[in-house]
Amino acid sequence: MTEQPERDRTRSEPAAVRQVSRVVLLDPDDRILLLHGYEPARPGETWWFTPGGGLEGDETREEAARRELAEETGITDVALGPVLWKRHCAFPFDGRRWEQDEWYYLARTDRTATDTAGHTDLERRSVSGLRWWTSEELSASHETVYPTRLAELLRTLLDDGPPSAPVHLETERV
Repeated sequence: MTEQPERDRTRSEPAAVRQVSRVVLLDPDDRILLLHGYEPARPGETWWFTPGGGLEGDETREEAARRELAEETGITDVALGPVLWKRHCAFPFDGRRWEQDEWYYLARTDRTATDTAGHTDLERRSVSGLRWWTSEELSASHETVYPTRLAELLRTLLDDGPPSAPVHLETERV
């Protein structure tokens, strides 16, 4: 029997593309809810992002959007609207490389109180809070926000309404 050489663990193999639903959640004052995340091994590396995550089992994109929103924010009473944007992104996080195909759904809620009791173990290790942002606050911020053009995209959404078809955003690779 011949011995197989040990696999080169430093080589980065392409990851499977994870199908992700994200939610652009707006309250009655048109504020957007964002989560504040960080790299578990380096808590000083922080960013803001929309609620959402990967599809599980045979759930639809819409079902994943509602489930993730409930898990991450505790908010379940939403009017889920159309897909606003789509993007492909790739980034390192928690010791692995992630490749994602993300769809961003518009949603509205009257509830602004949040509950993070549904966070997964990884979310408990990588999310430090949630915040409602006005368009103006987001535009003035110098913090990292994903997708990177979110302030501009939100302003266009609020000024012009949802696009007639999903807008394909530039691929982001970190």
